[in-house]
Amino acid sequence: MDYIVIGLIIVGLVGVDQITKVWATNTLADGRSIPIWDGVFHLQYVKNTGAAFGMLGGRQTFLIIITTLIIIGMFIYYHKLPTTVLGKWTKIAFIMIISGAIGNLIDRVFLNYVRDFLYFKLINFPVFNVADILVVVGVGLLVVTMLLSEVEEERRKEKA
Repeated sequence: MDYIVIGLIIVGLVGVDQITKVWATNTLADGRSIPIWDGVFHLQYVKNTGAAFGMLGGRQTFLIIITTLIIIGMFIYYHKLPTTVLGKWTKIAFIMIISGAIGNLIDRVFLNYVRDFLYFKLINFPVFNVADILVVVGVGLLVVTMLLSEVEEERRKEKA
């Protein structure tokens, strides 16, 4: 994939994340909750000063440094990924993770917290946002591609 196209995809995904966060801030910051499916899924604004599930709360500098290093590392490693089918899926996973990381990094740097607003009330799941979805789906896809790469490698060894 051409680096300009990749850049545009990342900018687009980060843009969707930031636009939804601005909407949530303007619509939900007064404390109200909008039920999409009453008692199951709500839109509810939360300021998250931590990482996933509120871990490392108040450690913004640490989270900013770690996130920046991960983004840089992924950009460096991206061009080393193979052009195989699994390599292409791995690149998609990287793009999703990088986009989500940048989306939340923007909040951390400029606001000192991350804006979350998607809430599965039924199971009291921690409130999350679009960037979180990108990171989780990207990591899930990355795990699948890594496992399939291992299976592929074992098959190569058996044939040799």
